[in-house]
Amino acid sequence: MNKKENKMNMLVPTIIMGVLALILLVVAYKKGQHMEALSGGAMMFLEIVPLLVFAFIIAGIIRVLLPHDLVATWVGGESGFRGIVIGTLAGAITPGGPYVSMPIAAGLLRAGAGMGTMVAFLTAWSIWAVARLPLEVGIMGWKFTGVRIVCSFFFPPLAGFLAQIFFSGVKP
Repeated sequence: MNKKENKMNMLVPTIIMGVLALILLVVAYKKGQHMEALSGGAMMFLEIVPLLVFAFIIAGIIRVLLPHDLVATWVGGESGFRGIVIGTLAGAITPGGPYVSMPIAAGLLRAGAGMGTMVAFLTAWSIWAVARLPLEVGIMGWKFTGVRIVCSFFFPPLAGFLAQIFFSGVKP
């Protein structure tokens, strides 16, 4: 993907978020809560920016330092079952929210990772989330957590296989 295509991919979501932010700011202004809303947004921005910066640095490093041939061999479109398993396990242990996982996935995809591997990665990150398990067990209990894990265990690799079969020719 070239820089112009990447900018175009971000344009529509940016415009949508900008319009939504303006609408909500007008609503907050009419309620006299716009300064509180802006202050809360600024505080969240300051908390998240360092995480975003490091996540994008990691994504850039992955793209530059990992040789394309190495990425293609281990997690590329031709890596088959091995790539999907690696993507699934990597996604399961990737900590943090989308600010961390999405740039890493994008960096790997641009470095030569296969569509199925990255679908498995993001699906495992969102469904399995090993880093979230202690919190889930503490709040929901062992029984519920166990049932959820058993019921969702096959989804990340299955999603990866389906993406590999049906969308391996799609360029990101």
